Amino acid sequence: MALPELKEFCRPQSAAELSGVFKTYEDGALFVAGGTFVHGLEARGLLSGVQALVDLRRMGLDTLSADDRGWRVGATVNFTRLGKMPGIDAPAFGALRDALACPPPQIRNMATIGGSIAASVPFFDVPAALLALDAVVTTSTGIATRELPLAGVYTGLFTNSLAPGEYISSVFVPRPAARTASAYLKLETNANDLALIGVAVRVTLDSSRRISDPRVVLGGGLNEIHIRSAAAEAVLQGATASEELFQRAANAIGTEIKPMSDHRCSAQYRAAMGKVYVRRALQRALDRLV
Repeated sequence: MALPELKEFCRPQSAAELSGVFKTYEDGALFVAGGTFVHGLEARGLLSGVQALVDLRRMGLDTLSADDRGWRVGATVNFTRLGKMPGIDAPAFGALRDALACPPPQIRNMATIGGSIAASVPFFDVPAALLALDAVVTTSTGIATRELPLAGVYTGLFTNSLAPGEYISSVFVPRPAARTASAYLKLETNANDLALIGVAVRVTLDSSRRISDPRVVLGGGLNEIHIRSAAAEAVLQGATASEELFQRAANAIGTEIKPMSDHRCSAQYRAAMGKVYVRRALQRALDRLV
C-alpha cells in the first residue's frame, strides 16, 4: 500500500490530543479504528490527500455495557468481542450473529463496529444487521456529542454525514420486543468476498403469527448505501407470516433498488437475486421463532 502524502501515524489518548492532530492536518486526517478497509480505500484511489492516519483505539472507546433499554457498544469494540455480547444468542439478534460470522477470523479480530459504519460501504455485513435492529449512533468531536439513527450516517458510496473532526464514539442497540427474530443472508463469490447481495430482516410475531414492526434492509450493491425497503415492510406489516407473503414482500423491493454493475456481477443479476435473498432471510428469521 502506497500513501505518498502520509506524514504521520497518530494514536491520541485524549480529546485534547485528538483535537491537536485535527488542527494540524484538518481534512488531511483520516480516522481509523481497526483499519481493515484502509487498503480497500487506497486501492480505489480514495485516500488522495491523506497526511495522517489517526488510530482511535487508545481513546477509551472499547466499552460494552447493557441496561433495561439495550446495549451500548463502544466504537472500537471488535467483531469478535461483539459476538460475545450478553444475550446475542437470542433469536432477535440472529441477524447480528449471521453478519459477524461472515468475515474471516483475521478480520473479526481487528474490524470494529464504529469503523464498519463510518466507512459507508454497502457491501459490509454488520451495518446491515445493525440497521435491522434499529441501532443508534453517538458521535463526538471531543467537545460535543450527538445521536442519530444509523441510517443517518450514510450519504453515498464511501461517504458519510460526519462533520470534519467528528467520529463515532458508540452504538446503541435497543432491546427488542418479545417474539422477535432477525436474520442476515449474504451472497458472495468466496469466503473472503464482500457481499454481492446482503439482506437483513427482522420480524415480530403475535400469537396469531401476524407480523408487526418489520425491517427489511438491503445492501451488497442493491444500492450505493444500505437502505430499508419501505415497500417490502408495508407488505409484511400486520400480515400473517407465510411463504406466499414473503414472496410478495421480496417482489416489492424491485420498485426501490438501484443495483450496481461491477466486475463481479451485473445489476440485473443483483436485482433478481436480491428478491431471492429477501424471501430466504424472512424464512430464516421465522424459523428461529418456531
